[in-house]
Amino acid sequence: MEYMIGVDLGTTSTKAVLFDDRNQVVASANKGYQLYRDIPDMAEEDLNEIFEALIDALSDVVRQANLSEGNKISAVSFSSAMHSLIAFDKNWQPLTRVITWADTRAVKYTEELKRTGLGQEIYQKTGTPIHPMAPLSKLLWLKTEHEDVYNQSAHYLGIKEYLFRRLFGVNKMDISLASGTGLFNIFNLDWDEQALSVTGLQKSQLPMTVEPYAYETNMAAEYAAVIGIPADTPFVYGAGDGPLSNLGVNAIQPGVAAITIGTSGAIRVVADHPVIDPKGRTFTYALDKEHWVVGGPVNNGGDVFRWARDNMFDAEKSTAALLGTDAYDLMTQIAARVPAGSEGLIFHPYLGGERAPIWDANARGSFFGLNHGHTRAHMLRSVLEGITFNVYMVSLALEEVVGDLKSIQATGGFARSPLWRQMFADIFEQPVTVPEAFESGALAAVIVAQKALGQIDNLNEIEKYIGSANTYQPMPENFQAYRELAPIFIRLSRQLQTEYENIANYQRKHSK
Repeated sequence: MEYMIGVDLGTTSTKAVLFDDRNQVVASANKGYQLYRDIPDMAEEDLNEIFEALIDALSDVVRQANLSEGNKISAVSFSSAMHSLIAFDKNWQPLTRVITWADTRAVKYTEELKRTGLGQEIYQKTGTPIHPMAPLSKLLWLKTEHEDVYNQSAHYLGIKEYLFRRLFGVNKMDISLASGTGLFNIFNLDWDEQALSVTGLQKSQLPMTVEPYAYETNMAAEYAAVIGIPADTPFVYGAGDGPLSNLGVNAIQPGVAAITIGTSGAIRVVADHPVIDPKGRTFTYALDKEHWVVGGPVNNGGDVFRWARDNMFDAEKSTAALLGTDAYDLMTQIAARVPAGSEGLIFHPYLGGERAPIWDANARGSFFGLNHGHTRAHMLRSVLEGITFNVYMVSLALEEVVGDLKSIQATGGFARSPLWRQMFADIFEQPVTVPEAFESGALAAVIVAQKALGQIDNLNEIEKYIGSANTYQPMPENFQAYRELAPIFIRLSRQLQTEYENIANYQRKHSK
């Protein structure tokens, strides 16, 4: 048997999934690590913790492949979280931890870029909205507030590039991850001169860019031995997790949208060329040179549901643990008791600032319309509805850029919740299809590896392996509630923006 491994490098864990030669999941291993939030707006990871998680996850699934029986790992391929930044000195010693997409300490410099109009100029060439998530903004923050680190920095990488460097001694980045840095010109496929000038960087400080189908062999012998594979096993670069999520649910045809809600979330469609939003609300990232993913990411997805669990439903969390059931299942049962619209309670889910559609790192969450009749159950349902309304807002912006959405494919942790899936169908007033395969990112990475090795000619081959799907039809009895609430949600999000900076600054001043 020949196996392939798809690796999903996430914000809080790394998962390795073993696929057989029919692209069926055989085994998986998931290794978590801490997201460090030592001070307000920080969101960092430890390099060694992530490296060890990768080695452990790969070792686990390789053991389950039973290579001693004559089986073989023919490739390892990657889906990676985007927008991370690590600074290194001239001797390749790290000067920072991994500064993740969720880190918003560069908000001040982001706003300055926006005010001058320079940010919009750069966005028009890079396709990455001006936001603290992007390495472009992070570099301006380092340059101004950590001059010692900036001056010592000879190289900058993201997390996947660091892992490849440590395993293979190379300095390369795939164009998919490069297209999310805010430094890469998506039209000439090279580092953008204007973005480099703004940050003060030289091209030599950034990696060489390669296609997602490029791969490395000749791994350092010590790591190959620990993982348990031959050192010449191809490690395929793969692409960013957003683009691969579309591929993983077969949403690569025009007008087919993929909605993913994990820790964060996004809605995306695929075009055959870069598409720029004149208003700067959507991103354009490469899957490869022929497939460009256009969409909007949201900071606040499953992590907001987790916040509700930990802070409003602690007793239910304990009960679920005693009963051996899932706390989230128990919570969705509670939320399902409340009618659509939560009887007029609206929740804006901006606990961690927000990217699309408002692109405001100062944004904060709020309940609106709370009255004596509302209970925790109302609040919980409004949390789920608020996350969904926010993604719906992004879809409206996306339709302005790429046209009407023809269908929706759903993936991510929320896709396991029947209540949440139905809520998306009702608010969007469109059928929502949930493919059977939940390991969509890892499967997409394996499809990329198969094309890289010449086993397939076209990414559309993935359609054969998606499996059966459940489709949730919109329920007309819920339309009226959501049609009335959606405009209020949207107007409020705009009106509250005038005070987000003030309350965020207050919190930074008084946070312990």
